[in-house]
Amino acid sequence: MSRVSATRALENALRRVGFRHVAGVDEVGRGCLAGPVTAGAVILDPDRHIPGLADSKVVPPDERDDLYEEIVRHALAWTVASSDPRQIDHLNIHHASLDAMRRAVLALAPAPDVVLVDAFRIPDLPMEQRGIVKGDRRCAAIAAASIVAKVTRDREMVALHQQDPRYGFARHKGYATPEHLAAVAQFGYSEVHRRSF
Repeated sequence: MSRVSATRALENALRRVGFRHVAGVDEVGRGCLAGPVTAGAVILDPDRHIPGLADSKVVPPDERDDLYEEIVRHALAWTVASSDPRQIDHLNIHHASLDAMRRAVLALAPAPDVVLVDAFRIPDLPMEQRGIVKGDRRCAAIAAASIVAKVTRDREMVALHQQDPRYGFARHKGYATPEHLAAVAQFGYSEVHRRSF
């Protein structure tokens, strides 16, 4: 996937018609075998441009860390929320992802007037929202949310690796790599593995 910088065109258009606080929300970790699904929600400051925002999947790790620091320092508001493997198994991955995104949005202060969501609509939000197809590639606020969620989740997977290095979480972050599948075959599931896929 080639890197395309996300723009603020959608946020700016919404501000022009009266929406003041425009949030972007995205989740990461949906396709993993282990660890949480983590959602980020970000309201960017319209007066502080952060260059280089793009879908977290196409940003190199060191640059992603730098962008994370810029986002948390300069955004008007940002939050993360996660659904752990037990919640994922109880709700299913789709509903657990939506629940994490909803909790992340509701924790923002100031509260957003409108929410831009990567692809989906989130049930039970008390404010306007729009699902944006490929939003993490098109919309700066969604890209920022993607980066905040990805860095937060990656750090959690590194911490889980330090607690139990058998599975290699620091390297693959819970995705189904050959190394991870071989470790599961050898050691079985850990407490942080999902039982439903």
